Amino acid sequence: MTGVNAAGRRCWHRFDMISERSLLLAERAVPRYTSYPTAPHFANVVGPDDMRAWLAGLDPGASLSLYLHVPYCRSICHYCGCHTKAALKDGALEVYASGLVQEIDLLAHATQAKRVQHIHWGGGTPSLLGHARLRVIAERLRNRFDMAGIIEHAIELDPRYVDDALAEALAEIGVNRVSFGVQDINARVQKAIGRVQPAEQVERAVAAIRRAGINAINLDLMYGLPHQSEADVRRTAQWAASLKPGRLAIFGYAHVPWMKKHQTLIDTAALPGAGERLAQAAAAADELIRAGYVAVGLDHFAAPGDTLALAARAGTLRRNFQGYTTDCADALLPLGVSSIGYLPQGYVQNASDFGAWKRAIEAGQFSTARGLALSPGDRARATVIERLMCDFAVDFGKIAAEMLGASDALDDAIEPLDALAQDGVLVRDRRHVRVTEKARPFVRLAAACFDSYLQSARARHSVAV
Repeated sequence: MTGVNAAGRRCWHRFDMISERSLLLAERAVPRYTSYPTAPHFANVVGPDDMRAWLAGLDPGASLSLYLHVPYCRSICHYCGCHTKAALKDGALEVYASGLVQEIDLLAHATQAKRVQHIHWGGGTPSLLGHARLRVIAERLRNRFDMAGIIEHAIELDPRYVDDALAEALAEIGVNRVSFGVQDINARVQKAIGRVQPAEQVERAVAAIRRAGINAINLDLMYGLPHQSEADVRRTAQWAASLKPGRLAIFGYAHVPWMKKHQTLIDTAALPGAGERLAQAAAAADELIRAGYVAVGLDHFAAPGDTLALAARAGTLRRNFQGYTTDCADALLPLGVSSIGYLPQGYVQNASDFGAWKRAIEAGQFSTARGLALSPGDRARATVIERLMCDFAVDFGKIAAEMLGASDALDDAIEPLDALAQDGVLVRDRRHVRVTEKARPFVRLAAACFDSYLQSARARHSVAV
């Protein structure tokens, strides 16, 4: 079974009714599983020397993904969960761009693997670097790595800061996919989250990108925002579909003020409850499917011919720190403050403090501050969790046999799986698990059954739906 149902159009993840039990399930706190183990479990036992050794160990023919994190925005939206800060002057951006260029050189020198398949600029608002700096960084990437086989060069954009000049600059450096943060088009909701952007402003940004010849467009929507209603979410989804993007995502707002202090600006009394969140997610999905999109994984939707939909249908969908993806590179190399990467040996994360990151780079050292070396058990559990998150079904006994030499190696998951089966979330047949179609919003609960780190007191997570 894949992330796209057989008909490709049937009503998305919806319980027959929002029962008391489903509300309790929705309120359980579990990770989003864009990696396993998840980032809260990274530790300072992995450092610069490990990063250098792991890079040196890459096969020269290995394929690469590059993630460039730009931790700056003009202002901080109240709902934001990203590692970013306000940049009111260009001086900080100049220094940061210079550091990225130096870090590119450092990475390229440390590995014989040069073949890049994917590039992703995230943030923050990467375009704040400006046209000239973007060109310099892109040129350095071309000089230090092999870009001949690049499949996707993507960037996240704030539609409030997009014009024809920026769109043309992005096309010039090779960007072929753009992701716009939309959230909701209701003015009251926008004011409550500190991000006012009328629908017309987004429409102009999308048109500018298309005029520049970039036709792969993603729109990111949100539910669970303050003062947001089911009608708001439905109307936003209808409007978003009318712009005909290739992909859309519907993310649930994660209220984590213990991690992001600016989220204390959001009135918790104005946040929708669990039942409202369930209804909002289903309403948005219904509208997108009615508009011709197919459901992909937990929270993505794609045009039927989009590569994401095709991967879901073929069972080759992947999941990484950017969400659902077709990226199957052997390694994801991190660039920039707090950026997370993946190598065959494990996960690495750069220093979250700008000063520490810059000092390390200027000294010719990696700023790797945290990470985790993967054990065989970690790898097997990561594979099971990814397939569950992508396909809603997995044969964990087969994976355990292939990766750990014993089909019963992951049987500690059976008891919690059976508890979810009693709630109608999944069906277990020996060591094969399938999340029921109506319970797909709760797939993260099924994935959590295989998470051996979850009981750690170090991590707190957002609600399941």
